Amino acid sequence: MNKEQLKRRIAVAAGLEPADTVIKNGRIIDVFNGEIIEGDVALADGYFAGIGSYEGIQVIDAEGLFICPGFIDGHVHIESSMVTPEEFAKAVLPHGVTTVIADPHEIANVLGTEGIRYMLDASEGLPLDILIMLPSSVPAADFEHSGAVLNSGDLLPFLDHPRVLGLAEVMNFPAVKYTDDSMLEKIQNTLQAGKRIDGHAAGFLPEDINIYMAANIRSDHEGTSAEDAKMRLQRGMYVMIREGTAAKDLKSMIGAVTSRNSRRCFFVTDDKHLDDLIEEGSIDHNARLAVSCGLDPITAVLMASLNAAEYFGLHDKGAIAPGYRADFILLEDLPSMTIKHVFKDGRPVAKDGHLTPFPVRNTSEPILPTVHYPDELDLQLAIGSNKANMIEIVPNSLMTLHKVAEAGTDQEGNFLPSIERDFLKLALIERHRNTGLIGLGIVHGLGLKAGAIGSTVAHDSHNLIIAGTNDEDIQLAAQEIKRMQGGLIAVKNGEILARIELPIAGLMSASSYKDVYHKLKELDLALDEMGAAKSFDPFLCLSFLALPVIPKLKLTVHGLFDAAVFKLIGTAAEKHPNGSSPSIL
Repeated sequence: MNKEQLKRRIAVAAGLEPADTVIKNGRIIDVFNGEIIEGDVALADGYFAGIGSYEGIQVIDAEGLFICPGFIDGHVHIESSMVTPEEFAKAVLPHGVTTVIADPHEIANVLGTEGIRYMLDASEGLPLDILIMLPSSVPAADFEHSGAVLNSGDLLPFLDHPRVLGLAEVMNFPAVKYTDDSMLEKIQNTLQAGKRIDGHAAGFLPEDINIYMAANIRSDHEGTSAEDAKMRLQRGMYVMIREGTAAKDLKSMIGAVTSRNSRRCFFVTDDKHLDDLIEEGSIDHNARLAVSCGLDPITAVLMASLNAAEYFGLHDKGAIAPGYRADFILLEDLPSMTIKHVFKDGRPVAKDGHLTPFPVRNTSEPILPTVHYPDELDLQLAIGSNKANMIEIVPNSLMTLHKVAEAGTDQEGNFLPSIERDFLKLALIERHRNTGLIGLGIVHGLGLKAGAIGSTVAHDSHNLIIAGTNDEDIQLAAQEIKRMQGGLIAVKNGEILARIELPIAGLMSASSYKDVYHKLKELDLALDEMGAAKSFDPFLCLSFLALPVIPKLKLTVHGLFDAAVFKLIGTAAEKHPNGSSPSIL
């Protein structure tokens, strides 16, 4: 803001000059006092200049609608929508989201600093403020095989960028606990820059939260219960309440929010597929759901706006008040968060769920070959005649269970999938450096009755993950994804039923959000034909089965990983004399 803009804003606030726009006859949501107030709202140069009695060059008659601050998503991976930042903006703006705090962790795991630069460049100048938290853990753990490694020196130059707010979800807990030099340098550099550090406290005990708070890691989005939320709040953390596609934690956590602690809580989506963003919503859905669980609607708005803004130091966002950016929503109904109009910087960007067109931007897209592995894969999984360790899916959760059960084998002792028992083969194929590494395991709960599904979206290292009922369909899925240079695919009896090409780092499409949405619907039909479970998104669930920093059992390219002991284990559940399963590390 220059001196002339400051003069004009003050003159408008004082009623000495007409506002650019005045909103009349609206009911203003006062997030500071938790009240509904009335008055004209004056806008100047994309900011609110005053509340009271004003005249303007343009007048908007709100006709009794609620004037609500624009919603803020406090933690999101844009890559999980499988579209570019520009197309992502088109999907979320109609839902009242005017600011997102994005962690480009996914593309950074594939392309390193080039991926971060792409996300910054591709999000510049959009009618959606996309602010960045730098990926803290690339790879997520020392034994992971990602496409890049980011050390503190790689991240340091980005801390000067005006849209970089800090260090994103620190998920390598052992590196913090045992004071790894590289991790401490990342933390120290961020603190010296005066910026925030987010946590990733999956399955943490109170003493683990102590460690993160001592390291100035001040937030977490991995809580799954009211007890988790309260324990984090007791130790001074800000609690991000997540409702995404795979992880749906809001209903189990919202009971911890009270009038005394609500200012320390805000909403995030983390990972949400495009079809859910379009059909269900983003932060507007979180707020709606929270109200349906008994939360006061104004408190829900507070948690959807001002709380996140203040945590991240966004001092001009999150409220309808003088000096704040004119990012706002006109709501027809407050409890249901029914959105009529969305404004960004005082300009209309959506109405009745439809986007106001904005100019097409030309941004460079890193469409580089990122999918490399052998054409023929060795998919034999030897387990002998013993009981097998298996990954058991927990629907709509990122966490899994460690199941031990008898598994069928052929004459050589190799695992045979069972449709009847829902024991499927799971393969994780290293795709960045053509090492030939393939981790194999057994997954229970995916529900496929035939065929195989595969994806290069496999958090966090984003190798190729495939689950299937037979080796032939698994092999075909791998071959086609390699040809597409990334994507999602559904295969049945040697036939490709549906696919989405994701040539940008194997994570994002170069197509419009509408085209990707159409392809997702085709994948849904294919999943129905294959008999997949309907209570959760099988592809999104699949993508988190390779994330070893979230308990309990996951798959790496070296095999099964037990997060409880932070070690690899064999598939065969042989017992030692002390009753423990053998570790292969």
